[in-house]
Amino acid sequence: MKLRIAVTDACIFIDLYDLGLVNVFFQLELEIHTTTSVYFELYSEQQQILKAYQSVGRLIVHNLKEEDFLQIQSESYPRSLSETDKSVLHVANKLNACVLSSDKTVRNCAKNKDIEYHGMIWIFDKLVEAALLSKKQMAIKLEELVANNFIFQNNKALVAEIEKRLKLWK
Repeated sequence: MKLRIAVTDACIFIDLYDLGLVNVFFQLELEIHTTTSVYFELYSEQQQILKAYQSVGRLIVHNLKEEDFLQIQSESYPRSLSETDKSVLHVANKLNACVLSSDKTVRNCAKNKDIEYHGMIWIFDKLVEAALLSKKQMAIKLEELVANNFIFQNNKALVAEIEKRLKLWK
């Protein structure tokens, strides 16, 4: 996999933290970015782990400036997007990066703005492709994600995609 730039929202970091996969995630050949807004949505334990990756240059945290906020205000975003979500989309657009999010509204907005986007299933695929975890380990983690995250339980398309992966990975 060639190096890509990805801007990550809070839900991805939360899922990775809950699954114990933060360390493995940062081993992917990705240049990971986020915003201070995302960072401050996380619990202090989650922030501490990310701070370690920031200190070694594996995570770049963007502190938006006034001009960024003015640009965000001038854009047309759905009202259902939070300011934090807008910051992620703004930075991704500015860097010509992909967005990593499990949030359907964020993903739909990224799609409408021609910004590449991916979620946890894509991250699982990349972890398996990079041989950072075995298919069996990833199947276990995916089942854990489904058991603990209602977003994955209540979405028929996601459930179908997950079942497809579980068959491949077991």
